[in-house]
Amino acid sequence: MLQVVADDTPYTSALSFEDLNLSPELLQGLYSEMKFEKPSKIQAATLPMIVTPPYKNLIAQAHNGSGKTTCFVLGMLSRVDPQLKAPQALCVCPTRELVIQNEEVVTRMGKYTGITTACTASAETSSHLYPSRREKIVDQIVIGTPGTLKRWMTKDKALDTRNIKILVFDEADQMLDQDGFQDDSIRLWRDIVRSGGKCQVLLFSATFSEKVKNFSLKTIPGANYIFVEKEQLSLDVIRQYQVVCPDARSKINVLKDRIFPAAEKLGQSIIFVRTRGSASELHKRLEADGHKCTSIQGGLTHEERDRVIKEFRAGETKILIATDVLARGFDQAQVTLVVNYDLPVKNTPNRNAYAEPDFETYLHRIGRSGRFGRKGAAFNLLVTEEDKRNMRKIEQHFNKNVPEVAWDNDDGIESVLKAAGLA
Repeated sequence: MLQVVADDTPYTSALSFEDLNLSPELLQGLYSEMKFEKPSKIQAATLPMIVTPPYKNLIAQAHNGSGKTTCFVLGMLSRVDPQLKAPQALCVCPTRELVIQNEEVVTRMGKYTGITTACTASAETSSHLYPSRREKIVDQIVIGTPGTLKRWMTKDKALDTRNIKILVFDEADQMLDQDGFQDDSIRLWRDIVRSGGKCQVLLFSATFSEKVKNFSLKTIPGANYIFVEKEQLSLDVIRQYQVVCPDARSKINVLKDRIFPAAEKLGQSIIFVRTRGSASELHKRLEADGHKCTSIQGGLTHEERDRVIKEFRAGETKILIATDVLARGFDQAQVTLVVNYDLPVKNTPNRNAYAEPDFETYLHRIGRSGRFGRKGAAFNLLVTEEDKRNMRKIEQHFNKNVPEVAWDNDDGIESVLKAAGLA
């Protein structure tokens, strides 16, 4: 882990939450609601930087499942004044699911503080992508996606940013990527600075491409930063395997006949596909064969997406088929198995061009299992020469050998899961 402090401010790593001068109400939330005992490695390093004057900007990278959400949620809760009924902390997220999840963490951790939260997800409906809001926001913490937040600030004049002290970008590499939300994110930040003056900016993500890393360092002034070398990111607690299948039909057979029987004894599984059409098709095929599963993709209504997530979180379904709408930040401790039915690739304007593997998305996907240091496994199903070439590139990028398991070996998948301590 590479840690750099921008100036000579002395920071001492937090060995306990008491070291951070938090309010008794916040400590009560951490211990009785969150059931935490002491800060994780990333929390011990970053929390003193977040909650200690002069409240420097921070760019922080840490492994999936390492406790990043707690860092910025605790940062927001500790910086706001519960007596001031106005927005003081803003958290910007790339997806609706992440907005809802972060709001739940704020509510639990801040249970005894009297701090309230407004979130864009509760306002969104199928018919309104960026819903308007008539009444002024008096909640101290606001969490949302860029489009709706922008509308609340400009058109509706419902979100007054003059008192914002802390601005968080969750999944910051996506929020600051040119192909993601970069323009919206920078505009939000500049509007807040213009209206209220000094505001602490926190960027958190498990991955930062070199391009986004350089952009962040250049754009966010005087920031402390923590980065992890890409070779150290490959998540050793997650056992990764590749299964080379002779054709597309064999991929479904491997899922049904080899992976699912072994996974039955485990927790929950997420199967990642590339397109909405693939998600729907695979869902139909598996259901027709008697496998109870659900699927989530961007084409569903907000209500349908919420229902699918709720069922999966409640353990009503053990198998979830998803596009990359769920690749980032989704926390479900019971997920022990991830299947890359399709390897993640970068978007290319030319359909006939060779698609490069998306290393960051690969890491985020497999990081849905093995949360909080638990064991997990990931299977990559390969068919075409392009699949095999992309898998080799992923191995080279993370400097990690991903062993092959024979697609037609009855005991192969069960035996590797046993060896990983998962069966």
